[in-house]
Amino acid sequence: MAIRLAAILHAKHILRRSNSFAKQAAASMSLDVPKGSVAVYVGEGEKKRFVIPVSFLNQPSFQELLSKAEEEFGFDHPMGGLTIPCSEDIFVDLTCRLHELL
Repeated sequence: MAIRLAAILHAKHILRRSNSFAKQAAASMSLDVPKGSVAVYVGEGEKKRFVIPVSFLNQPSFQELLSKAEEEFGFDHPMGGLTIPCSEDIFVDLTCRLHELL
């Protein structure tokens, strides 16, 4: 009984430490993306990461890209974040036009 209790306490200690490390890692990753922005991955071959304002997500032209992403990936995005299936050139052109609008 005492051995089982010691094992449970040790397991709880390990879980607390792993949760602590996970929270630190998540906090350091969130520093890369400012509040009010979202990171997306774009490209046909090698994916490039872009950080865009959340307000872009409401724009009809951007919603078309989101529909394509939904058709191609569903909810299983290979990069771990939102992946947009288009060329970088098209994406940069679109985001430049959206920046001018907002």
